[in-house]
Order: sequence, then C-alpha cells, then structure tokens
Amino acid sequence: MKDGAFFQVEGGGDSGARLVLSGPYLVSTIGSVDGELREIEDDLATIDLSNVSEIDTVGAWVTCSLARRHDAEIIGASERAQRLLKAVEAAGEGADIHPPRPPAWERVPGRVGELVDEFGRGMVGMIGFLGQILLGIASLVRHPSRFRGKALVRQLELVGVSSLPIIGLMSFLIGIVIAQQGAVQLAQFGAETLTINLVGRITLRELGVLMTAIMVAGRSGSAFAAQLGTMKLTEEVDAMRTIGISPIEALVIPRILAAVLMMPLLGFFSSCIAIIGGAVIGDLMLGIPFLTFLSRIQEVVPLYDLYVGLAKAPVFGLIVALTGCYQGMQVQGNSEEVGLKTTKAVVQAIFMVIVLDAFFAVFFTEIGWG
Repeated sequence: MKDGAFFQVEGGGDSGARLVLSGPYLVSTIGSVDGELREIEDDLATIDLSNVSEIDTVGAWVTCSLARRHDAEIIGASERAQRLLKAVEAAGEGADIHPPRPPAWERVPGRVGELVDEFGRGMVGMIGFLGQILLGIASLVRHPSRFRGKALVRQLELVGVSSLPIIGLMSFLIGIVIAQQGAVQLAQFGAETLTINLVGRITLRELGVLMTAIMVAGRSGSAFAAQLGTMKLTEEVDAMRTIGISPIEALVIPRILAAVLMMPLLGFFSSCIAIIGGAVIGDLMLGIPFLTFLSRIQEVVPLYDLYVGLAKAPVFGLIVALTGCYQGMQVQGNSEEVGLKTTKAVVQAIFMVIVLDAFFAVFFTEIGWG
C-alpha cells in the first residue's frame, strides 16, 4: 500500500525501536493504518516523520498520541508538521476518558444532597407559581370581563365529563374487589353482613376520592403539563405575553378551577359506583339483595364520612392541576423536556395526593371524625 499511509518499525532492544512513518498522513488516508498503530507494543524511542509527504491535524494528533503513549521523541518533522504538532500538543487533553468514580461514602451523600436541593428549589418554585395564580385570580376579580368562561367550560368537559367512563369502570371494579375480599375475611368470623359497612365507609371516606385523584393526575395532570409544555416550546406563551395576554389568566386558572370544581363531583360519582359494585357482589355471593345492600349503606355509614371525602376532593384537585401546570410552564430547550416534565408532574401529583391523604386521615381522626 505504497500509495497511501504506511509505517515500519526498525531496531529494538534496550534502546527502543524507531517508528518510521511514510506517505500522506491525512484524514482520508490514515484510517488504513490507525488500527495497526494502536496495536504496536514495542517500546518506541523515536518516531521519524522524514518520509511523510503530507500531514494534517488528524495525522498530527495520531502522531502525538503515539509519542505520549510510548514516551517517544518525534524527529524529522517538516516546518508545517512541527506547527501542527505544536498546536495539537497544546490542545491535547490529558484527562482520562473515564474519570475515576468516587467511593460510595462520597457518592451517596452527594446524591442525597442534590435531591434535597432539587426538592427545596421545586417547593420554592411551586409556592411562587401559586402566588402568581393568586395574583391572577385577584386581577380577574377586579376585571371580570377578562375571565375566559368558554375555556373553563371546555376544561370542565375534559377533566370531568370525558373522564366519567374510565373512573366509573375503575370504581365499579374496586367496589367488587373490596366486597369480595372483605367478605372472604369476614366470613371467618361469621360477619359477612359487615361487608356493607366495609364497602360503604372505605369508598366514601378514602378510596373513592383517592383513586379518582390518582386517575385525574394520570389523565388530566399529564395533559396539562404536555399542553403547556408544547406551547412553551412553540413560543405561544411568549407570543401571548407580547400581545398583552397573561398566560396565567388564559391558560392556568381555567385548568385549575376545572380540576377543583370537578374533583368533588367525580369523587362522589366514584364512591357511588364503587358501592354499586359492592352491592352486585353482595347480591351474587352473599345473598344480600341489591336494594337491601343500598338501603343498609344509609344506616351504617355516618354522614360525616361523606363530608370527609368531599372536603378532601378540592384539595386533591388543586394539587393535581397545580403540579401539572407548573411542570408544563417549566419546559424549555427541546421536546424531550415535555416528556420529562409530564412524567414528573404525574409522579409528584400522585405522591403529594397520598401524603395529603395520610395527613387528612390523622387530622379527621383527631377531631373525632375517625
């Protein structure tokens, strides 16, 4: 291959070998010998460039890499080659390709610190975003004509009406599972009739609203984050600010109001469907007539259980919508951010809903509504 780049190793022994490079060492020709040059294991004392007809930056970089690896001296370089070698050597990176990994006792606390810092910044940002929303609501109260009623109605349809089928199916199946599993356990004590108490109280007080909030977070919260994130990427939000329209008033407040208003209705609907599912199982497995099951619900379930569920619902709706809108408004850079922020919105919303549900459980128990 005398018309391309080639090399020859001469000498050897204690004094080291001499590597003679010949031909053009250009980006278009060096590929044929680069692999062989990397495999040289002899100790090189010098690298001779006297027979190199042409050289460019790639050739100079390969030569410098060989010289560093073998601790060899470069000789016979032309004036042009010397300039390239000097420039490449000055720009050379001496760092390892894979930096050393810190020990676990350093990595773990460092990562924990990063997560805590990220959580703190997120909480501060969320509180600031809530403040912007409150200012936007105050501005709408002063100027009611700016309120977008049609946008609110549209969001009420998307958050509430459109989610009725999936929430109804989910709640019906949950009622069936609770009744069936509860009856199996209570049968060991001859108390199958207490299945009515179990289904009624757990659905009206806890699971109806909680599962509805989780479903709304996965369905509507993710939609809020994706919609607002896409609008941020396409600069629609910036365009609205440019023409004097507040994105908080036009985009965020209708979505938050829709979630807050629809969550109590969806939670009540979910609880009712779950009770119906339990009544179906009671009729088929326990011999409790369907209508008897429903009438007994009114007798064994305290009215404050309904109040507890309805009191939690608007708070859950606020958390879900606030998290979705906040994450959507944080999107910037590229389309990958939309997916990341949408996922983050759903995870944070579900986490906060469960934490708040635990807080409410303790609170209502302390005030005597346990």
